[in-house]
Amino acid sequence: MAEKSGCPRVIIGISGASGVIYGARLLELLRPLPVETHLVVSRAAEVTLALETDLKPAVVRSRADVVHAIGDLAAPISSGSFRTLGMIVAPCSIRSMAEIATGVTTTLLSRAADVVLKERRRLVLLVRETPLHTGHLRTMTALSEMGAVIAPPVPAFYAKPQTLAEIIDQTLGRVLDLFGLETGGVKRWGEPSAREHRPPRSKLRRGKV
Repeated sequence: MAEKSGCPRVIIGISGASGVIYGARLLELLRPLPVETHLVVSRAAEVTLALETDLKPAVVRSRADVVHAIGDLAAPISSGSFRTLGMIVAPCSIRSMAEIATGVTTTLLSRAADVVLKERRRLVLLVRETPLHTGHLRTMTALSEMGAVIAPPVPAFYAKPQTLAEIIDQTLGRVLDLFGLETGGVKRWGEPSAREHRPPRSKLRRGKV
């Protein structure tokens, strides 16, 4: 793990909600981009990782440029003076969402998200829960009013995904759009993705214009 000197920073939080593959894959997508990733993983996320994937916590952490312990409330990302583009919590549990909304933060994950909000930076929460009761919806409304983006990982079927991996990448590509970051794999309405075939060059007859 090494910091990328001069690159803008993005904080990635992985909570214990179902869907930890979103956070793990997000780190992979960010690796080739000119950003420095700062990762914080909750203890519950490590349990979910074992239940839902074959990935080890050490493997996920190795995909980040900088890793912070969940209990390290003195970490750089706990301060507004530490400049970042913002934070993505993927997935975001209801508990983490509630802590962020109230400002009563007990971990570095929720504290870092609270800092992003107070500094008026971009905070995107991939809230992973359904169905939602009124309390959940009111919490989401409060966060939206504070400036957070609530982005449940909903499949984009217009992209005609053939695999689960394509569904995940499409969702994460759209999330990174919110930070002006391009993965090249997003299928956009009305246009091909950067990975799809490009229009053929005009064929000119030899000797003629």
